[in-house]
Amino acid sequence: MLPYHQKSLGRDWTAPWENLQRCCWNRHISSCMRWPGHYSRAPYPYFSSRHFSLNWRPPCLFESRTQFQYWNWRPDTLSQTSLIHLSSYIMNSEGDEPSSKRRKHQGTIKRHWEDVCNHNKEETKILGDKNDDPICEDSENKFDFSVMSYNILSQDLLEDNSHLYKHCRRPVLHWSFRFPNILKEIKHFDADVLCLQEVQEDHYGTEIRPSLESLGYHCEYKMRTGRKPDGCAICFKHSKFSLLSVNPVEFYRRDVPLLDRDNVGLVLLLQPKIPSAASPAICVANTHLLYNPRRGDIKLTQLAMLLAEISSVAHQKDGSFCPIVMCGDFNSVPGSPLYSFIKEGKLNYEGLAIGKVSGQEQSSRGQRILSIPIWPPNLGISQNCVYEVQQVPKVEKTDSDLTQTQLDKTEVLVTAEKLSSKLQHHFSLSSVYSHYFPDTGIPEVTTCHSRSAITVDYIFYSAEKEGVAGQPGAEVALVGGLKLLARLSLLTEQDLWTVNGLPNENNSSDHLPLLAKFRLEL
Repeated sequence: MLPYHQKSLGRDWTAPWENLQRCCWNRHISSCMRWPGHYSRAPYPYFSSRHFSLNWRPPCLFESRTQFQYWNWRPDTLSQTSLIHLSSYIMNSEGDEPSSKRRKHQGTIKRHWEDVCNHNKEETKILGDKNDDPICEDSENKFDFSVMSYNILSQDLLEDNSHLYKHCRRPVLHWSFRFPNILKEIKHFDADVLCLQEVQEDHYGTEIRPSLESLGYHCEYKMRTGRKPDGCAICFKHSKFSLLSVNPVEFYRRDVPLLDRDNVGLVLLLQPKIPSAASPAICVANTHLLYNPRRGDIKLTQLAMLLAEISSVAHQKDGSFCPIVMCGDFNSVPGSPLYSFIKEGKLNYEGLAIGKVSGQEQSSRGQRILSIPIWPPNLGISQNCVYEVQQVPKVEKTDSDLTQTQLDKTEVLVTAEKLSSKLQHHFSLSSVYSHYFPDTGIPEVTTCHSRSAITVDYIFYSAEKEGVAGQPGAEVALVGGLKLLARLSLLTEQDLWTVNGLPNENNSSDHLPLLAKFRLEL
């Protein structure tokens, strides 16, 4: 029962925060509040003007909307007089379909190019002709290229999780309807590099690869190692790049009990085709990390394995790293410990619960604390996320050789000395997207279906950051920097439900494609 103080605004309700605390604090918050995400305990509250009457503006719950950050939210930051939205959209049972998500009308998603050449001024253009793409100041010694990251939704996974798509008309879920739409999007955006997730093997061989090759792409594919027949693909245009190396990454390891999942990654080293100037290679990585919100230990280990492979592939003779673009579905929300580790290059996970690593949920489940170290030494990856050579301790020869037991004890001591709860990686990575709208603080979303509307897809890229070298403990090599020229705008959950969510008649995945344009200064 809600407190009698609640007020009705349209079809929804508001209530003072102190009353919410009394009636909800010891329960699952999702029973009283509207939270994005399947697992309903996201690390940030969801506020939107659509939740209130047309002539009423919600109170600003933060000191500055432009400074709103998901990861800084805590219940105690809300004033005692703040109002929290209590949505009437909450599903009462798994079979219920919220009325807000029933098919309303058809339409086309409006996305914009955001020109970010000038970091002090951002301009937008409505998506249209290829000639309307944003163009930054010209330069003679440059190499411009575009990258798309797109989880295209495996048909097998769609059918295995049909409860997520009850809002959709059945015909739009058929592969024969979906693939032409997906291919149409790829043709329209015409990216130089494609990083695709949930690429089903049989569809890849018979339709996806032939279609992309006809458009001038070279395709590389890595299938998952288990029974699910999908994987990751990286495709690039022959006219822009030549292939230097292909490096698949399997996250399943028979000799490591922790790594019993079949997720994969793929890392390519590409050489830009520039006739007039020499250019460094570009490392492009693609992955789809484990979904399970309660297994942050596996997610972090999978990420460390991918970073170790990137480090190996992108390492140059002078000790630096070539430019890096890392794409994928990371099954982690902005501001989560995993996300912060990617961007900040370090993470102290001491005392961190495995269920909070990805930020997908904040429930009491999965609260076992991460072990130190997370992964065993025989994985061969250090806490700096690089491959390490297993070294046997040096022992001076004596008249009598040491026994095997003594050697084992020596190795254990050496390992114990290296134990640390601090992870690091060698890259300076930025996210193409900012993950929320600066004017309102409303989250951007990259995936939307009947049970979830959150950001889990990213394009990270290497860019030199001011002050990195001066930070304590930042003995890392700065990578060759890429300049972000433009990005294709993302949308809010409200925007997507105006076209009946995802998938729909025009957008045939439950994820949005991410697209960015980069410049490599030569």
